[in-house]
Amino acid sequence: MTPPDFAPLRTERLVLRPLRAEDAAALHRLVNDWEVAKTLARVPFPYPRDLADTWIASTWAQIAAGEAWHLAIVGEENGEEVLVGCVGLTLSRDRSAAELGYWVGRRFWGHGVAPEAAARLCRWALAHLDIATIRASALKDNPRSQAVLRRIGLRPAGEGRRTFLSRGGPMPVLLFEGGREAITGDPVPAPPPAETAAAPADAKPVLLVAAVALVDADGRVLLARRPEGKPLAGLWEFPGGKVQPGETPEAALIRELKEELDIDVSAACLAPFTFASHGYERFHLLMPLYLCRRWNGAVRAVEGQALAWVRPQKLGAYAMPPADKPLVAMLRDFL
Repeated sequence: MTPPDFAPLRTERLVLRPLRAEDAAALHRLVNDWEVAKTLARVPFPYPRDLADTWIASTWAQIAAGEAWHLAIVGEENGEEVLVGCVGLTLSRDRSAAELGYWVGRRFWGHGVAPEAAARLCRWALAHLDIATIRASALKDNPRSQAVLRRIGLRPAGEGRRTFLSRGGPMPVLLFEGGREAITGDPVPAPPPAETAAAPADAKPVLLVAAVALVDADGRVLLARRPEGKPLAGLWEFPGGKVQPGETPEAALIRELKEELDIDVSAACLAPFTFASHGYERFHLLMPLYLCRRWNGAVRAVEGQALAWVRPQKLGAYAMPPADKPLVAMLRDFL
């Protein structure tokens, strides 16, 4: 087999990349350590050297099949790459969630490697996979791992038992899980406080965002997936963006559609359809939705975002921000 085509993920100190055949010796040296192996459910101890080669090849097949992503955690020492450990996510059978797992070589403990790597992979997964939940487990006698899971935003979700190959049988574990907001923080940054003396002390500032349902000749609606690094990454939405001070919603859409999709739209082709009014924790979102059937240019993802032309009856199958969801039924009935 050949290594999978997967772009490495980077953090401030680390690189997460597919394992390579030449990693086998270092992987075996790090994981064939009782203090490491005893915390891992699927790792036997002692760990046979040839098992490292077999497992690396299996991770390539899983990435290629889109079933699991087990990556090497790589750092740098004296200007050279060094294997630190591994981190992985495995999709559930219904593909709505993923299970997180990781390990770090003992000599790298205490440097914050595990939460840095795990959080990075979770953010990537929530932005690129159609999942809503990350799950994980930690041995009840492993407070270090429990602390890592809490640190990246996962919360306790009960107790269970899992079979640990290294320990020869089932062991009690604590279960953890979390969604997009728990792991990535606030879903959308709040706008600046409203500058009005008349506003009540507990009033939320109002954020005005304009959106548009682009409808092609076949009656399909365009959805754009929020890219990694943005609030609500991984969710699908109608194209559009924030209305700047002094700007009309129509002007905002004309600007946003050019910047994001490289198409030219005139105000006359933007037909007001409905609006969303949704309260978030720190602000209130007001979002007028327009319909547009005519534009100049070919739609393309200028910012690298994923795009999907969707039949109206299929819109409900896409995970969307809370403010967009109520608009789906109205669009479906109208179109």
